Amino acid sequence: VTPPSLVLLIPAYNEEERIGPVLREYARCLRERYAGPFQIVVVLNGCRDNTLGIVEAVAREFSEIRFLNFPGAIGKGGALIEGLKLAPSADLIGYVDADGATGPAALLSLVHLMAQADCVIGSRWLPGSVLHQRQPRLRRFASRVVHALVQLCFWMNIKDTQCPAKVLRRAAVERVHPALSIADLAFDVNLLYVLKREGYRILEVPIEWTDKLGSQVTRSFFRSSLTMFLSVIRLRLIYSPFYGWLRPLRPLEVWVYGKLRAPAPRSSSSDGT
Repeated sequence: VTPPSLVLLIPAYNEEERIGPVLREYARCLRERYAGPFQIVVVLNGCRDNTLGIVEAVAREFSEIRFLNFPGAIGKGGALIEGLKLAPSADLIGYVDADGATGPAALLSLVHLMAQADCVIGSRWLPGSVLHQRQPRLRRFASRVVHALVQLCFWMNIKDTQCPAKVLRRAAVERVHPALSIADLAFDVNLLYVLKREGYRILEVPIEWTDKLGSQVTRSFFRSSLTMFLSVIRLRLIYSPFYGWLRPLRPLEVWVYGKLRAPAPRSSSSDGT
């Protein structure tokens, strides 16, 4: 039996220094170790460096690599919302970061578990995870603060919502996509919460992980943390009886996100904005 077809999304923002080796490693590994058809789709989000040129060059080496280029800064979450529109073209669709923190073998370990769930996610906080390079102490502390906030707001009982290593079934993506609106790093919370609300099974498993120095999150740590806090609160309000009363504040919300140099939340069928 031929394994399911796979689309792997890699959102990228100014990754000219790292994207080339990461793409080549993924393409070679999937060719060697994955028997099913696959595509690797880089979703470029407002890149101001030569990321596009690097991706074009690697795509000429590997026919399985393609890209979507959005000249405007639509955010990592926005890039994934756009990329997930490709779900009808494959049985499975997943995503990893452009820095290579999740290696191809770790991604394939998630793919091989898809018979057990509608969505399989990697976790850096479960026993059995392998961390070759731990995150800086401040980022680890912030991660636990975010986890506590997410658990308080949504009670999903997921240890690591933010690990960018996830694989989903096509049907699940198509069902929840209209409700995805968070364009920043809180996108993962948005995705997982809507999956839970719709009754899809999420399997969280240990992952092999290498934290990469100089990541875009590290460079804008405090701004990203504040943006994520606001987006988690916003998401909680969307699924409360009070959100309709707050819609007149939408211009203020857009202004705040602009001051944080973060992409404003997008329209969705859930919030009606």
